[in-house]
Amino acid sequence: MNANADPTEVQKFSDLAHRWWDPASEFKPLHEINPLRLNWIDSQAVLAGKEVLDVGCGGGILSEGMASRGARVTGIDLSDKALGVARLHLFESGLKVDYHHSSAEHFAEAHPERFDVVTCMEMLEHVPDPASTVAACAHLVKPGGMVFFSTLNRNPKSYLFAVIGAEYVLKLLPRGTHDYARFIKPSELARHARQAGLESRELIGMHYNPFSRVYSLGGATDVNYLLSTIRAV
Repeated sequence: MNANADPTEVQKFSDLAHRWWDPASEFKPLHEINPLRLNWIDSQAVLAGKEVLDVGCGGGILSEGMASRGARVTGIDLSDKALGVARLHLFESGLKVDYHHSSAEHFAEAHPERFDVVTCMEMLEHVPDPASTVAACAHLVKPGGMVFFSTLNRNPKSYLFAVIGAEYVLKLLPRGTHDYARFIKPSELARHARQAGLESRELIGMHYNPFSRVYSLGGATDVNYLLSTIRAV
């Protein structure tokens, strides 16, 4: 396994893989935020007809969403169980996604500058060296192509909301889903992107209203946030 992977993190999601497409399962938040992040990506990159790579695709929720918008999608992940679920779900959806067991770093060595769009969503906070993953994403995208990231900010509010609130109070996620020490400040992610040759385009927050139980984009980036970048031509 590539050095930039935590076997415990891979196993965590492998153990839940069979529940990936159950919208009432531990992956309910992913199902609920998927339309938001899909629309956000599509509004900037226009997915139809594009070659797209989904890094850390898991069971394929975002991958299938992008395929439904007309993109030619490849998904990579280090969990064989999650990839098995992703491939199986294609029989139900009728969509086409090309799934591979690989890290971003290894895939970048074999497929440099292949993709028009690269997405890396809800993944960076689960790898030991997020800068390495960002650099691999930059290597995978064509000059002029776009790379999209989403992750969690590191501050007391994000610990309160994303760990205590989401995992212990509201029980939106299983306990232990996130390690606060691995959360990434927007300034850190922007620096990783810049060092990899990516120019930041839009930084936007993602919010959850516990009363209406609705997710939305916009405003503060102090808990969940997304960053779009473009590789210089």
